Amino acid sequence: MHVNGSPERRPRLTPPIADARRAVRSALSAAAALPAPDPHDDHGPRRPHPLAPGALVLVGLSGGADSLALAAATAFEAPRAGYRAGAVIVDHGLQEGSAAVAERAVAQARELSLDPVLIERVTVDGAGGPEGAARTARHAAFDRARAATGAERILLAHTLDDQAETVLLGLARGSGPGSLQGMLPDTGTLLRPFLALRREATRAFCADSGLEPWDDPHNDDPSFTRVRVRHEVLPVLERELGPGVAEALARTAEQLREDDEALDGLALEWALELVSQTDDGAVALDVRGLAADPPALRQRIIRLVVSAEFGVSLTRTHTLAVAELITDWHGQGPLSLPGIRVERQNGLLTFHPNS
Repeated sequence: MHVNGSPERRPRLTPPIADARRAVRSALSAAAALPAPDPHDDHGPRRPHPLAPGALVLVGLSGGADSLALAAATAFEAPRAGYRAGAVIVDHGLQEGSAAVAERAVAQARELSLDPVLIERVTVDGAGGPEGAARTARHAAFDRARAATGAERILLAHTLDDQAETVLLGLARGSGPGSLQGMLPDTGTLLRPFLALRREATRAFCADSGLEPWDDPHNDDPSFTRVRVRHEVLPVLERELGPGVAEALARTAEQLREDDEALDGLALEWALELVSQTDDGAVALDVRGLAADPPALRQRIIRLVVSAEFGVSLTRTHTLAVAELITDWHGQGPLSLPGIRVERQNGLLTFHPNS
């Protein structure tokens, strides 16, 4: 490999290289070991399918240190685990010279022997703010790349630092446990091997491997909320509260994910006891059973049933509005929400598609 023009040689196995390779190896192994979802049980949250033997995975490569380290580690580990590895480069077109940056990432991917290598050029329309719009466009590009190649996972290079920033932003927004769980290690389409690695480790990986990363100027632009969290908020917390804040936030996310999975399992078991179908085909929940539950369990059951039966994700505001038909019943009429209509009748809470 001679990404920056040096003679081809295998990089010395330094701790950053070993840690990154181990992270990729563990992530691929964990994805392969997932239990296959039961095709006859379509209740509850959708579970990711296991990574199939010989599957193709694509690294989301920007050319930055994090994704370049992930690309190199994946190029090394995936074939040894029996997988094919390629790359997808998304050109957001937000900066002058973005096409040249994308072509440089393509060249780096090919020098790492990744194949196939795709460029997805997207238009960021600004809806939902610049960061949200770019993320939406990027994920749509990932979906197209998966459809075009048959890849089973897109590997993303989010680090422990990114996870800490995500949790802190969710905390600031008051988004509740869902956002405080941060980014999932494996969604079934997106795989994030580096969530336990610090950002400094990926830069060390690139230096030790002779890889030259691209520095995105947007990563230092204080007009972006995440950049201010990265360069201003987290350093203040580390200085005032002591080191280890980022690791603590990442641990919090992991613990909340574990709690959420356990509570979802309990809520699903109880929901199956309460759910029925009315003569006109509506989904129904027993009001008396829901009223006896603690609020957290009651609201979780409502969200799970609506998600499983209608594919609708209720916000907390919507969930509380449904719960009021149980806890504050005074004869009110049907509740119309995005995708569903809910009403209470004959001791049942009934859910209909809202056409």
